[in-house]
Amino acid sequence: MDNNFDIIIIGGGIAGVSAATTALNRGKKVAVVTNPPETQNLYKAETVTNYPGIINMSGKDFAELLHRQLNESGATVIMGRALSVMDFGGSFGVAVGNEYYSAKAVILALGITREKLYPGEGEFLGRGVSYCATCDGMLYKDKTVALIGSGHEAELDVEFLRGICKEVLHFSENRPYVISGGMKADTVSDGKEEYKVDGVFVIKDTVSVTKLVQGLEYQKGGIVVDDKMQTNIPGIFAAGDCAGIPYQLAKAAGDGNIAALSACDFLKGK
Repeated sequence: MDNNFDIIIIGGGIAGVSAATTALNRGKKVAVVTNPPETQNLYKAETVTNYPGIINMSGKDFAELLHRQLNESGATVIMGRALSVMDFGGSFGVAVGNEYYSAKAVILALGITREKLYPGEGEFLGRGVSYCATCDGMLYKDKTVALIGSGHEAELDVEFLRGICKEVLHFSENRPYVISGGMKADTVSDGKEEYKVDGVFVIKDTVSVTKLVQGLEYQKGGIVVDDKMQTNIPGIFAAGDCAGIPYQLAKAAGDGNIAALSACDFLKGK
């Protein structure tokens, strides 16, 4: 597969699908990085009652319909979790697991982003803390690691790590963990006990925005954008709930459309 695109969209919810279809209609080569639809907040909604053209559809059915539309759109769908977006001055590199993709513009459509990190998570990122087991697991061959996370991806990563590590301590997300150490992370505490480890993997549906894109302006629970959905980094746009309130489907779809149009205009100058 050719890993070079005009636009990479991170997020396969309504904002991401809106952005993808708009960009495709303008002849752009588009990739969408997305988790399975069941990880979206929309999937958990009992009934969608406030979106034009949708009458009493469950959130599950709506999310699956969007995913089907995305798969049939002609966009390259990359199932996985984006780990980083790097600005190379004229292009962007996007890491997804242990794969790497490039684009001339990026649209962030991450949904509501959870900025709260475990104490020590940010401090030790790259120094014993990792977001990707398949990328960094071999660094801990025959050693003891902790993995904090729930869900399908976390289970797969635990299975992978158990195949190469001496011991894997698997913790669910719903406890007050603290990661600590000296030059690198070597201890995980759950508030009751301390566990000595050689490394810590934190597996979430999405990476914190401030860790995903270095230098991105973020305040009051959302990525700062202008009326064209442009962030403070030229070539990176944001759409939907990650760009702030109101958290509404119609607003997310409109944001995605605007972000794609703006990204297409940005590409005219490339």
